[in-house]
Amino acid sequence: MFYWLMKQVVVGPLVKALFRVWVVGEENVPRHGAAILASNHLSFIDSVLLPLYLRRRIAFLAKSEYFSGRGLKGWATKTFMSATGQLPIDRSGGKASEASLRTGLKVLSRGSLLGIYPEGTRSPDGKMYRGRTGVARMVLEAGVPIIPVAMIDTEKAMPTGRRLPRIRRMGIIIGEPLDFSRFEGMESDRFILRSVTDELMYEMQRLSRQEYRDVYATSVKEKAAALSR
Repeated sequence: MFYWLMKQVVVGPLVKALFRVWVVGEENVPRHGAAILASNHLSFIDSVLLPLYLRRRIAFLAKSEYFSGRGLKGWATKTFMSATGQLPIDRSGGKASEASLRTGLKVLSRGSLLGIYPEGTRSPDGKMYRGRTGVARMVLEAGVPIIPVAMIDTEKAMPTGRRLPRIRRMGIIIGEPLDFSRFEGMESDRFILRSVTDELMYEMQRLSRQEYRDVYATSVKEKAAALSR
């Protein structure tokens, strides 16, 4: 009920009136059944826009820090993330990564839509970076279609560090579902996982037309942080 109120009454009408987001390919999202929507990640606002412009409810895997803040700001962030369908995950690696996978598989086992960012973090400079293979493992274990998504110009409306978005048009391009059923039962093969991930990233890059860099975005961020010390 809270999700519906936020989408249809509180947040949705305001965002749609201010930003006039254009959407291409909404018909590529199945009306029923489980599927993964894999998107590039340019801005915090990505996780807000896509749910607002889909008919079906979608759950995004979001970093747990958004749910653990203190004080009024922490409460407001947690409430907003929960209301827009975000699920907290620990991204510190190891067993935490396995827990994230299991959380995603639970969403898919219910026949729901799952949103995920294969790059693992927001782009530091508007380019697209190498995808993490966790998304491929999830696709093969769940046996569901994966749909590439491109968010357009969201980083220009709300770059990293900005608290409120600028009023400007943005876009969402939803590609045709990708079928990796030919790799059924091969979710433990790291070469297959990399192949699936790279094919997905190619489709996302084709839709977004971002410059692609074959390195992890987290590595770029860590290097930048080290240089700034």
